[in-house]
Amino acid sequence: MNSSRRTFIKRGLLGAATIPLVNISFSEAKASGLPMLDPNIINAKALAYTDDYKTVQSKPEYKPDSTCLNCSYFNPENGACPIFAGFAVAAEGWCRAWRPVR
Repeated sequence: MNSSRRTFIKRGLLGAATIPLVNISFSEAKASGLPMLDPNIINAKALAYTDDYKTVQSKPEYKPDSTCLNCSYFNPENGACPIFAGFAVAAEGWCRAWRPVR
């Protein structure tokens, strides 16, 4: 009986370990068809996301020429941003999570 429980636990742990890998492959497969991020979604509001950086140039946390296009999180191939998983963002957008491309 102990060996059955050990086998069950080992298989369960192995299965749980593969979940992130499956999730990554599904994310990459659907990345080209991502919906655009709605600035009114709670995560977008929390990070002050806007699809037009010109609307936030007066904010103290805005840095000159900081847009999604030159953010290290932005994927220019499909507009994806891991900060807003499951959504594409505007290249001319901006949010508080902006980090320069290195």
